[in-house]
Amino acid sequence: MVRTLPNAIIVLLAIVSLTCCSPWRSVEALDLIRDIAAGEAPSALKRETADPIRQTITYTVAGRHYLGDIYRPGEGQAKAAAVFVPGVVKDGKDDPRLVAFAKSFARMGFLVLVPEIPNLRALVISASDSQVIADAIRHLAAASEFDDKQDVGLFAFSYAAGPALIAAMEPDTRHLVRFVYVVGPYYSVESVVTYFTTGYYRLAPDEPWSTGQPNPYARWVFLRSNAGKVEDPSDRAALIAIAERKLADANAEISDLIQGLGPQGRSVYALLTNRDPDRVHDLIAQLPLPIREEMNALDLSRRDLSSLQTRLVIMHGRTDPMIPFTEGVALAQAAQDSADLYVLDSLGHVELELSGLCDFYKLWKVTYIILAERDGMPPPHYAAPSAPGRRSPNAGEAPHERQ
Repeated sequence: MVRTLPNAIIVLLAIVSLTCCSPWRSVEALDLIRDIAAGEAPSALKRETADPIRQTITYTVAGRHYLGDIYRPGEGQAKAAAVFVPGVVKDGKDDPRLVAFAKSFARMGFLVLVPEIPNLRALVISASDSQVIADAIRHLAAASEFDDKQDVGLFAFSYAAGPALIAAMEPDTRHLVRFVYVVGPYYSVESVVTYFTTGYYRLAPDEPWSTGQPNPYARWVFLRSNAGKVEDPSDRAALIAIAERKLADANAEISDLIQGLGPQGRSVYALLTNRDPDRVHDLIAQLPLPIREEMNALDLSRRDLSSLQTRLVIMHGRTDPMIPFTEGVALAQAAQDSADLYVLDSLGHVELELSGLCDFYKLWKVTYIILAERDGMPPPHYAAPSAPGRRSPNAGEAPHERQ
């Protein structure tokens, strides 16, 4: 998300935009950036467009039932359709940052579907959630009367980028996704674990280590995500308690919980407290089998990304405290010609505080690319299913049309 946008930079980018293939699209890109920067505050785009309509719906795919939010332009026909994947946050699809982001894109003509993913709301990252995302793609394509073409966009942030990319590579979805846009993604699970436990990262095994300042939040989310897979019930309960204490207060005392850990719990805690990057591989090998299986299922470096038959746009912060920027670089290298990579100095994880022309230009270019994809997509003829007869979890609003 963008927090600041100095007017001097906007003027410079406006001048540059006049040299592009579509000056009007260039202006739209600037308006969209400014609206994202404003969040729920006033902006030029808000003054010029009707309020988007947000509607909570239920939908069914192959007998599987889901809850989600649809965002529509406040007036006129939508120009393109996209699925937005919630992040690993307790508010899930109702996270205020995601809501504002989806509204900005609805103002730009996107019909947006944000599926409810209970695991992500519970701070659990699972490869099985790729089915939830793939079904959101299938639903949006079918309900929009799209045929077997690349007609749906896909947006994902941080750790949710893994399940999203897995969903986009399913045999029956890879032909439905026109582009995938990810911010702060990972590529190798082992590399990410190395970073948030030790602070070390590198682009390739034969390169020297570099050091960063990882946010401890990632370490405890990893623990919360995997604690439930520990077979020993006593260790499972203790690890969950450790994670919840640390997520609530990074300085919380946990010695009382550590003392009672058995072999399985100690193997997990040993990985989380290790500070030697060269020990990470062996420590992972000592984890309980269900945890290792889940890590392998989420690991994009174990997958053939050539099955991703779509354009991949990657944006990553050079000082990302959750996932090092080298993961975005590695993902782009693995995707080869289908990937566009933009590394920004002023992007932390998913929060932008832009401070230079170079980063502004990169953000503007990414936005221009997405709008160009929008203009090449067919308009969705989407008829939303009936709204559910209950409140959306933590939504704070009735699950009907809302602005």
